[in-house]
Amino acid sequence: MQLSEQEIVRREKLSKLRELGINPYPANLYPVNHTSKQIKEKFAEGKQVVIAGRLMSRRIQGSASFAELQDADGRIQVYFNRDEICPGEDKSHYNDVYKKLLDIGDFIGIEGELFTTKVGEKTVMVKGFTLLSKALKPLPLPKEKDGVVYDKFDDPEQRYRQRYADLVVNPEVKEVFVKRTKLFNAMRNFFNEAGYFEVETPILQPIPGGAAARPFVTHHNSLNIPLYMRIANELYLKRLIVGGFDGVYEFSKNFRNEGMDRTHNPEFTAMEIYVSYKDYNWMMDFAESLLEHCAIAVNGTTTATFGEHTIDFKAPYKRVTMTQSIIDFTGFDITGKSEDELREAAKGMGIDVDETMGKGKLIDEIFGEKCEGNYIEPTFITDYPKEMSPLCKEHRENPELTERFELMVCGKEIANAYSELNDPIDQRERFEHQLKLAQKGDDEATEFIDHDFLRALEYGMPPTSGMGIGMDRLIMFLTNNPSIQEVLFFPQMKPERKQVALTDEAKAVLEILKKTEKLPLADLKVQAGLSNKKWDKSIKELTKNNLAKVEKNDDGLFVEIV
Repeated sequence: MQLSEQEIVRREKLSKLRELGINPYPANLYPVNHTSKQIKEKFAEGKQVVIAGRLMSRRIQGSASFAELQDADGRIQVYFNRDEICPGEDKSHYNDVYKKLLDIGDFIGIEGELFTTKVGEKTVMVKGFTLLSKALKPLPLPKEKDGVVYDKFDDPEQRYRQRYADLVVNPEVKEVFVKRTKLFNAMRNFFNEAGYFEVETPILQPIPGGAAARPFVTHHNSLNIPLYMRIANELYLKRLIVGGFDGVYEFSKNFRNEGMDRTHNPEFTAMEIYVSYKDYNWMMDFAESLLEHCAIAVNGTTTATFGEHTIDFKAPYKRVTMTQSIIDFTGFDITGKSEDELREAAKGMGIDVDETMGKGKLIDEIFGEKCEGNYIEPTFITDYPKEMSPLCKEHRENPELTERFELMVCGKEIANAYSELNDPIDQRERFEHQLKLAQKGDDEATEFIDHDFLRALEYGMPPTSGMGIGMDRLIMFLTNNPSIQEVLFFPQMKPERKQVALTDEAKAVLEILKKTEKLPLADLKVQAGLSNKKWDKSIKELTKNNLAKVEKNDDGLFVEIV
């Protein structure tokens, strides 16, 4: 392991601390009785406190020093005075331990007394301090000079990989996750007060049911069978409705072995709720009340800002049928159209479709391409064609449709709900139809028939409405984050490349590439602003270390980040 100069120095300090008989990682409890927030809220001159946290900054001036301590609630100023800490002849605890052997990032505990500085800053006068944990790696703290901030820890890839460091040096990041927890608590309380039960269903399943998605596959050695990581929990929750629960819900971790982008992570959190003796009309009213309640709990208001849009989650929400939506934005009426007619219409709209797509997939493509992005304020899209909803009950007035809605916000779906199909014969026929579509090549059709679920339906399931909400996407909207990685503590990442020492010129070229991933070679060279010699050396350095590659196509030479 190659260590930086600072890391070597910190390890030397670690050894010196041990030589002095100071344990840099003590095991015993430290008796904290105040946080930084509590000190500020209940400040009293002369009050005795015990606090702990990271040393985040300090200004040493001989025998005295002002510093900042950061705990879970924020930062508080602390004042070290040599004679207060070392009242006797031996001043080594200040002169040697504090001044020479402590570093920014170390955890320390402080016993002290509150006072206010001449400029009005609430401060802790340090009477004694204890090293609680020595940091061996320097924090990626930004530097400031003449009002300009340098070296801010804001590279997304580094922040996501080292979320622990991100949370320390970018305190605003923590607020996103505080709000995430508030959202879950608010939703859970709403359901519990309505009398519904939180349950748990299997993550490892013999059949990946409840959705059409590519699952992660594993193997159970003792049973010698394949198992699939959950893609949805719908069918298990409905089994519980069959079993006699009036209302059940679950916050589930789901896993889909598909692509990653700014709005998709292979592991994500969904909430699903099923309530007996209800229909999708009731569920729309319920969803409006739920989301209004959650928005207020998270942000203190029903409004939220997302990019350039201001969204209002106050009920009621607009309701538009899918058929009417497609008419509104394309002028095409899908009612009664055959698969061939839908395919030709989609092609005429410039939508990329193929022969493997059935009616449901074709309608979904038309809506997704031409309609979905237009709904900014919360809007229910209702009454989906039957081919799009294999688990949904047939519409009571039109057998070509189903009693389904999706809730759109800022052009994205955040909730999906049905009047649930409880006719076991109809359900079997729809499963069989989905299987035929899958065999035809439709990658969004269900490839499995869950015979145990069909058996459960045959025992009888009462009229039921169910709803699923993408929790990650909802918190994105409530915290103004366009990327799902910003609302997950540890998003899935590509394998980390081995750190390579690059010249400053190569680093500069790589930073330009990171912004766009691919650029014409000539454009990249202009943006880099390097001499021919330095340019050639930088490109060779990046390609040699497999950080970039140069490719030629009909449009010329391009440089692409690897």
